[in-house]
Amino acid sequence: MQTPAIAGSAQPRLARGVRLQTDSNTGNSVLLFPEGVLELNETAQDIVSRCDGRTVGEIIHTLAEEYDIDPQVLGGDVQETLADLQRRKLIELK
Repeated sequence: MQTPAIAGSAQPRLARGVRLQTDSNTGNSVLLFPEGVLELNETAQDIVSRCDGRTVGEIIHTLAEEYDIDPQVLGGDVQETLADLQRRKLIELK
């Protein structure tokens, strides 16, 4: 299945009722939402923690600099993660 592209100018934010938190038992980052909990891997946590008004392009650029990775390579992973979270209604795009 093809992942729909998210515009670089889109501003992802956590959906209403969704919170990013650290699980006190495991120390892992989780998204809490009314229907449950989603445990995040380190990459997803790095992406979600930047969903604070920054654009998708800014998130990709910041992560590419931080991890010294080509933004073109990283962009697909960021887009895929955001699209998955959007499908689950855990983030909204402006």
